[in-house]
Parts: sequence; C-alpha cells; structure tokens
Amino acid sequence: MSRERLLAALAEAGRKHGNTTVMFHTAVSARMGLGMTEEKTLDLLRRLGPLAAGEIAEHSGLTPASVSGLIDRLERKGFVRRTRDTEDRRRVIVEIRHDGIAGFGALFEDLVRGLEELYATYTDEQLELILDFLRRSAEVQRAATAGLG
Repeated sequence: MSRERLLAALAEAGRKHGNTTVMFHTAVSARMGLGMTEEKTLDLLRRLGPLAAGEIAEHSGLTPASVSGLIDRLERKGFVRRTRDTEDRRRVIVEIRHDGIAGFGALFEDLVRGLEELYATYTDEQLELILDFLRRSAEVQRAATAGLG
C-alpha cells in the first residue's frame, strides 16, 4: 500500500476509533448519570489520584473556569469531594468518593475483556509500538483541546 493510501486509511481508522470511543463513553456516562467530561474526569482522578483543579485543567486541556464548574457538578452528584492540602491550606484537592462510584466498574468489564483478548494477538514489540503511538497521539489531542480553550 502506498504511503498516501496508508495515511488515508490511518486517518479513517482513527476517526472510526474516536467515534466508537465517544459513543462507548457517552453510553457509560449516561448509565452513571454523568456527562462524558464528568466521567472522563473521574477516570483521570482514578488513574492519577487526587489533584488540584489546576492539575485537572493541565491534564485534560480544559480551561480552569470549565474545571471549576465540572468539579462543582461532580461534587453535587456525590462523586468527588474537595479537601484542603495538608501542606498548603490555601490549595484545594479534588478526590474521588469511592462510595459514589461503587459498582460502576462492571460497565467496563466487556471492554476490558475484549481488549485483553485483542492484546494477546500482538507481540511485545508490536504492543510497544502501539503504546508509543497512543501516548504520542493523546498528547497531540490534549494540546489541540487546550488550543480550543
């Protein structure tokens, strides 16, 4: 396949992957009673641990004003709580309320199982290449998101 055709196929596959990802997380978010940005923020907090609002903005590419409203909504819905930083009392940390998200892991079981089966079809070297692409493309997308703010 020519490079031109390969790049076109990659762009099409990327759009399809993005669409299916958005649709999956839209469905999960609806089941949780959240907007998709709220659900993805919970994922960010689950992966990275408690964060300050500015750190959430930095990792997500959202504006600080958007993050403030987002945290307010998540707190009202019982998914997060704000706590004072023990070392800098002026700083507020956002952390997940694990009692608020109990049971939602089951929504991801089919996806996780399917991905594990898919990963098993690749060599370690191929997985390293896929991992590199995913990390680098996520940074491109995060920067593009920040550019929209």
